[in-house]
Amino acid sequence: MTAHRTAVLGRNLTDPSRAVHDEDLEAGRKPPVFDEIVIPEEFGPVDVVVDDLKVKRFAFTQDDHGDWYLRAGPDGPRIGHAGLLANDLLQLFTLHYAASQVVGLHTEEELWFDRPVLVGQRVRLAGRYVDTYERRGQGYVVMEADARDEDGRTLVRHRGVEIMRTTPGEVAGRGSAGGGSGRRVSDAYDTSVPLAERLGGGTVTGMGLEPLRKEITFEQMAVFSRIGEFVTNIHDSLVTARAAGLAVPIVQGQQLVCYLAELLTRAFGAEWFRTGWLRVKFLRPVSAFDSVEAAGAVREVEHDGSRTRIGLDVWVRRGDGSLAAVGWARGEVPTGRPARGILPFTGNG
Repeated sequence: MTAHRTAVLGRNLTDPSRAVHDEDLEAGRKPPVFDEIVIPEEFGPVDVVVDDLKVKRFAFTQDDHGDWYLRAGPDGPRIGHAGLLANDLLQLFTLHYAASQVVGLHTEEELWFDRPVLVGQRVRLAGRYVDTYERRGQGYVVMEADARDEDGRTLVRHRGVEIMRTTPGEVAGRGSAGGGSGRRVSDAYDTSVPLAERLGGGTVTGMGLEPLRKEITFEQMAVFSRIGEFVTNIHDSLVTARAAGLAVPIVQGQQLVCYLAELLTRAFGAEWFRTGWLRVKFLRPVSAFDSVEAAGAVREVEHDGSRTRIGLDVWVRRGDGSLAAVGWARGEVPTGRPARGILPFTGNG
């Protein structure tokens, strides 16, 4: 890594043990409102340790206890889940803005996976606000961020769009299944072809993925949304959620993205950590105590010698059958690998 190293803070963006002697853990941070945003604005760098507890904590929040994360990875050393650092990258802006005053709404998320994160590794997170705009009376901000290893190589890259300060109970549900990828997401697939858990060279257009089903508990939501750092928000506090016009806390959009990352890890295997791309738009909120189903369908298959590139539509469906999120995904697999097999690791992943 380059000069100007920052101190290693541990497994979190902030050090929750400061509560022992600091009365206000967010003292000096700006109110998270649209008028306070500066373009460009840099966040970090922050060094974070991917330790055993960070991985196990994430496994709990996602109910994803695969062997690659808890025992041995595909190349030997344990690795972190594909989505392990996704929320850290999204939340980098709270290094400058008061996290417990955030009442925003995540509207779009994009992730690129370049290298697996190793357990025990120190990673450097850095981000920046790159754009703002207003639409339908709401102020939006665009953030780009990445996680790098100690040699400066990218592990995961993030681009997110957020409404900065709103009333979620009034805004949620305005989205559509269309988007900037130039094609609407369809949840239809070819029922004459067996559903696939794993994609390979035999993958065909129209093939559906075996759905991934999750029952979401409030405890999982709260831990994912930083209750361990004493952050209060619409995802981990009933009081805050009701003040924002919600009946109960809602699942963080980034947690839904991580369900899709799990689905795609199962589909692409180890290749997802090196070739994966995922873009998601959020349509409707998912409340605490609801269930969801993450699924997808193959839309594009391109063979290039020993490699096969596969593009998919993906979605997350709520327990009532309505769509909570839709998106697009792409990754590569070895052409010789058969489709419809199972991943070589056990657990819910």
